[in-house]
Amino acid sequence: MVSIEPLFIEGKTFIATSVLLPKTTLLTISNDKGYIMCGALDVALLNNKLGDRKIIAGRAVGVKTIEQLLEAPLESVTVEAEKKGITAGMIGKDALLKMI
Repeated sequence: MVSIEPLFIEGKTFIATSVLLPKTTLLTISNDKGYIMCGALDVALLNNKLGDRKIIAGRAVGVKTIEQLLEAPLESVTVEAEKKGITAGMIGKDALLKMI
């Protein structure tokens, strides 16, 4: 099953997406600038192989719900996310607000 819902943080609109897969759930929260995602995100790939795309993204591990993704500290972020002031250790919600 796939769930796509609007999500509002401090009056800003994001899209929360959950994809139920066998034995795991793929989670993302995004806007038109960037996104945060569960542990399935490969930050090294985005930085090294797709660096020319300048993707703003962060990864949180061990999360199972959209709510957990919002509150979890990011384990890693892309170079482009760092340029926006997003750092590893920042909680997901705070990182998203820097993607405005």
